[in-house]
Amino acid sequence: MSPTIYKSSYPDVTIPKTSIFTHVFASRRPGDIGGFPGSTKAFTDAASGTCITRQQLLDLSLRFGHGLRNHPRTSSSAKRGDTILIYSPNSLAWPVVLFGSMAAGLRCTTANSAYTSHELAHQYTDSGAKLLMTTEEGISTVRAMFAELGVAKKEGDKRIIVLGHDLRWAGGPGAKPSPDAAGLLTMEELLKGGKMDQEEKFDGAASNETALICYSSGTTGKPKGVETTHLNIVSVLSILLINFPPNTSEDVMLAILPFYHIYALAQVLHLPLVTGLPVVIQTRFEPVSFCANIEKYKASYSLIVPPIFVVLARHPAAEKYDLSTLRFLCSGAAPLGKDLVRQVKTRLLSKRRPGQAPLEITQGYGLTETSPTTHLLPVKDSDRKMGSIGPLLSNLEARLVDEGDVDAEEGKPGELWIRGPSVMKGYLNNVSATQNAITPDGWFKTGDVAIRDTEGHYYIVDRMKELIKYKGFQVPPAELESVLLTHPDIADAAVIGVDSVEQATELPRAYVVHTHPEKVKTAEAKALFEQSVVKWMETKVARHKFLRGGVGVIDIIPKSAAGKILRRELRDLAKQEALTTPVKSKL
Repeated sequence: MSPTIYKSSYPDVTIPKTSIFTHVFASRRPGDIGGFPGSTKAFTDAASGTCITRQQLLDLSLRFGHGLRNHPRTSSSAKRGDTILIYSPNSLAWPVVLFGSMAAGLRCTTANSAYTSHELAHQYTDSGAKLLMTTEEGISTVRAMFAELGVAKKEGDKRIIVLGHDLRWAGGPGAKPSPDAAGLLTMEELLKGGKMDQEEKFDGAASNETALICYSSGTTGKPKGVETTHLNIVSVLSILLINFPPNTSEDVMLAILPFYHIYALAQVLHLPLVTGLPVVIQTRFEPVSFCANIEKYKASYSLIVPPIFVVLARHPAAEKYDLSTLRFLCSGAAPLGKDLVRQVKTRLLSKRRPGQAPLEITQGYGLTETSPTTHLLPVKDSDRKMGSIGPLLSNLEARLVDEGDVDAEEGKPGELWIRGPSVMKGYLNNVSATQNAITPDGWFKTGDVAIRDTEGHYYIVDRMKELIKYKGFQVPPAELESVLLTHPDIADAAVIGVDSVEQATELPRAYVVHTHPEKVKTAEAKALFEQSVVKWMETKVARHKFLRGGVGVIDIIPKSAAGKILRRELRDLAKQEALTTPVKSKL
């Protein structure tokens, strides 16, 4: 019996087989850059207001690429196909070094800017990087990494390129360099040596060469390098172009997602360049500065993650600043519950006067391995299909697979499989992991459980490995978390399964952050609150979803920079707690 294959309801689009750089910057008509005037703002530094136009970005990128290929300290390590590692928080330098490296024909691997030297060492060696770009603050970590790898300081320093705070290269303010940077090669120095006549080309079959190596944390083991090709990114930009809400000349995107993550790489650093949307760069997310920058720059677009919706629903900064220009918020990286969406819309819209911009909240879905976006909820359906990730995007196919690689029944949950031009080449230097993830006929197994409704809209239920099995019932943690986040005294929440030897099953256990921590400082107050949440949940969900594993109050929910809950850390915490206080449950 042939498998049930779902196709996109959108028409296929033409996907150019070319390099990312060519696709983003090529002239569409005389005098433009990527289809828009060169004088149009491309990226702005939120803190200083320094901006670079599309023309400046193109010129700076070609200069940086020239510096990499020709400077005496980098030329031997910056040949076509070599890998360069970027280890830096968001900054105005990011688009220049990213596109400059691509112009030089290099592969870019992007590392979490919060990595320790030990974590960084794994990615540096696994990716085969030869050069490393970091900020002044990251120099000590990078040097510690080289020391750990047995690389002498003098040799390690030869591989470092420093991205300083000085913005004079972009017409912005200067800054005194850190003593740590003394003697190290800087971005500014690479910009001074000349300019490439044109970028390295990756046309035709060469478009399948690797362009980006982001690391996917997975559920077990060390992070794996995902080989994303030029064609993968060009495919995503092409299929998103007809689905992303159109912008006007007045629109501005505020960028707070970490640039090293594929979500931001594709949709903040690349997509706005093909839609003509100016981007204001905030170094990292912080609630007050986020709201202040929306007001300051009259931001109308922002791509965010579910924890930021909690901020918009609860944090006083959302009341203090004028957020009335916001008209499009898109969530990704983790499921977004409809109750939280309603809270945010109610709060923000209550502050708007008649005639001010409406607010549309939508969400999409994707993974590092799919470059990333495969689904996006259209604005026109954002209220009617709240909670959905939307339909499958153009040029893609999907399957919903039950255990045993058989199709899930219509309307029933199954593991989401994706096939199409945005699926990664594979995991770097890991043939077995690639074979386990991608079938011989090209289906990528996402590990996410989804349901497809009769209109072709998909809903993510949860991760396969994270579903809690309570006495034969499947309990999705994301569903319980979305309910917990509607509790007035809960600022954040995560749910895991804890093993019960007595009942021979898993029990749902929640960890929550109190909105007012000072109210649960004593053990007695904490215990009373935990018990009250258990009782409260019993009024909100079906019996098999009760929090029989209990509730624990903690200071912060551990999450990745992209907003995904690090459940492994919570499982470790639960095991430690069980050693001293066995979990009791009520049947």
